[in-house]
Amino acid sequence: MRRVAIVGGGIAGLATAVHLTDRADSVVGGLEVVVFEAAGRLGGNIRTDHTNGFTIESGPSGYLDNLEAMRRLIERLNLRTDLQRADDTAAKRFLYRSGRLHPLPTGPLGFLGSSVLSLPGRLRVLLEPLARSQPQGLDETVHEFACRRIGIEAAEVLVDAMVSGVFAGDTRRLSLESAFPKMAAMEQAHGGLVRAMISKIYRRRGAKRRARRLSKRGESVEEMMRPGGPAGPGGTLTSFRRGMETLVERLADELGDAIRLRHRVVGIEKSEASRSGFEPAAGPAWRVFTDSGETFEVDGVVVAVPAAAATNLLRGIDRPLGELVAGIVSAPLVVVALGFEESDIGGAPKGFGFLVPRSEGMRSLGCLWDSSIFPGRAPAGKVLLRVMIGGAHDPGAVGLDDETLISVVRRDLSKTMGLAAEPSLTRIYRHPLGIAQYERGHGARLGRIDERLDEWPGLWVVGSSFQGVSMNSCAEIAERQAELTLEFLRS
Repeated sequence: MRRVAIVGGGIAGLATAVHLTDRADSVVGGLEVVVFEAAGRLGGNIRTDHTNGFTIESGPSGYLDNLEAMRRLIERLNLRTDLQRADDTAAKRFLYRSGRLHPLPTGPLGFLGSSVLSLPGRLRVLLEPLARSQPQGLDETVHEFACRRIGIEAAEVLVDAMVSGVFAGDTRRLSLESAFPKMAAMEQAHGGLVRAMISKIYRRRGAKRRARRLSKRGESVEEMMRPGGPAGPGGTLTSFRRGMETLVERLADELGDAIRLRHRVVGIEKSEASRSGFEPAAGPAWRVFTDSGETFEVDGVVVAVPAAAATNLLRGIDRPLGELVAGIVSAPLVVVALGFEESDIGGAPKGFGFLVPRSEGMRSLGCLWDSSIFPGRAPAGKVLLRVMIGGAHDPGAVGLDDETLISVVRRDLSKTMGLAAEPSLTRIYRHPLGIAQYERGHGARLGRIDERLDEWPGLWVVGSSFQGVSMNSCAEIAERQAELTLEFLRS
């Protein structure tokens, strides 16, 4: 019987464990998977609270339904009937600038008439097809890329706010290729963003024509028409009726006794029998030590915790490897949830919410109108808002006391939305490790990490600190990691 330890009970670790157990029979002699989680609960930043009729997320509120790996995971867990798509009004998004909320345009004509940028700023964006090419050999920051392609104003308003919403990050430090690889690929493949979008439109139209022909012949076009498929709609923000923790709970149900809560891994080492390399006949290759004093002999170890938590574990095995991982920083974040009476705030807001560029001098990064995005997140007659504060520009916000945080957020909501009412409910969620920041050089760093890991067969590091911060990325990482682990065990 082979044995694999997974250190960390976040989505990447749990999903990897489920994929491995599903294919345990493909390993000669069978496979046992053990998941070690230091905390008393699973899911990392994903947590859903049900309080006074409110459904409150401490972390991400959903995922885009356009990626195969997540779709396969949802179907594997029989969760399709639990899904909740965002309300159609969530397509309306806003940006706060110069004292008011501006609706973000959804098309070229709407953009040209929008007030979100000055007229020269809008015209500069429309000149994107004429922008100069990317300098060779440069790991561009998001800010450098945006300035080059769509101009300084759009970079410091639109792109800055967008990056705050995804990474809570600093555009002048984040690597475009690592943080937004699809955007980098669009330029490389098509020479520009507008050309890439036009090409995508033509491909989708062609796929829809092909789907209609196949349908007339009686052939199935379900795969082509699904969200994210070649002829289907783009991704839609999706969650679960009882919140995102539904996914964590179902993964935990599948793994059962394989999960060891309150088991902090304090050390990992190569076993004596295989210090010269992995030899299947020599017995388990690794030892995992927990804070309870237990030792587990395993054939492989998947370290699926944030970089800050992985650093000391990896230093104990390979100091240069640990130092490389230590260089991956994160942005602390605070989520402040507030419940209001609809009648006290002039009715429920319609839309997704708003973002705030850092140039506006406001501490809040933005606000999600959760009960409008996903109806049912607040009781009838009430509204649920969630405000994000902190990030790379304001890391000290995570250390503010509750009273100060609520005061700051209420002041910002008064300024942006005109809300003066006293909230009927407040909840604060601090995330000291927050969101990983893929700064310039991140791709090269990952390459050096892989080189060090090649010296230690049967050891892997995965998760949002390394290969993608979104839920979809975690699902993709899990599939890929499970396959790598199985290939290793079979070899």
